[in-house]
Amino acid sequence: MGLRNKRPDLNGLLVINKPLHWTSSDVCSLVRARSRGARVGHAGTLDPLAAGVLVLCLGRATKLIQNYLNSEKRYLATIDFSRSSPTDDLEAEPTPAPSMADLAFSPPDTAQIESVLRTRFTGEIQQTPPAHSAVWVDGERAYRLARAGRDAELRPRPVTIHSISIVDYAFPLLTLDVRCGKGTYIRSIARDLGPTIHPDLRGVLTSLTRTAVGPFTIEQAIGPDALPDRIEPKDLLPMPASVPVRSAASGAEPTSSPP
Repeated sequence: MGLRNKRPDLNGLLVINKPLHWTSSDVCSLVRARSRGARVGHAGTLDPLAAGVLVLCLGRATKLIQNYLNSEKRYLATIDFSRSSPTDDLEAEPTPAPSMADLAFSPPDTAQIESVLRTRFTGEIQQTPPAHSAVWVDGERAYRLARAGRDAELRPRPVTIHSISIVDYAFPLLTLDVRCGKGTYIRSIARDLGPTIHPDLRGVLTSLTRTAVGPFTIEQAIGPDALPDRIEPKDLLPMPASVPVRSAASGAEPTSSPP
């Protein structure tokens, strides 16, 4: 049973720019406290090492959470081709690739990377989740099995990448702009891209910012420090009549699903 909603007058959305090292639950707890007990939920977890757009739904707007979970997301991600880690990000200590010591191959150029992105990482692809992820494996979360040193059989699953493009590249660091659908792991892209380009490359995600969720962009988002001491109805975005399944600041014509 959910917690009783102590603020039935609060029904709407907050778009938060989640800081690094905060959990998504930290943000929900703060908003719950500042709203004096409103029902609060978020529309898609951001890891502590990721920053950016976190859509919070309050009161009756919590029924929209699943719609926003299904909507398009957009990320700015930086990958280091010279290292790898068990978590596919910097949560675990990265290990340098052996080939980096003497650089026994020519680093890929932009054209090579763009070709691989276009042919192997665009559209509907099969993606294996990270070992340290929240997917269920035989009734347990994969990250719990990984932390216990137990092998988990993680099967590839279909995800959709609407677009993926290079923002900046200076080997071994590559920054990408990614527009993707539900269930896409950017850490998996970081892990898989390097070896797909060249067998001596590795990949670890060094930075991740979610820049859009559905129609909401990071430019609209406010930091936790900008929240009022007491959240009132005027501080919320109104509940929409429908939720765009796509858009994510893409310029594409969105489709909508009813709440």
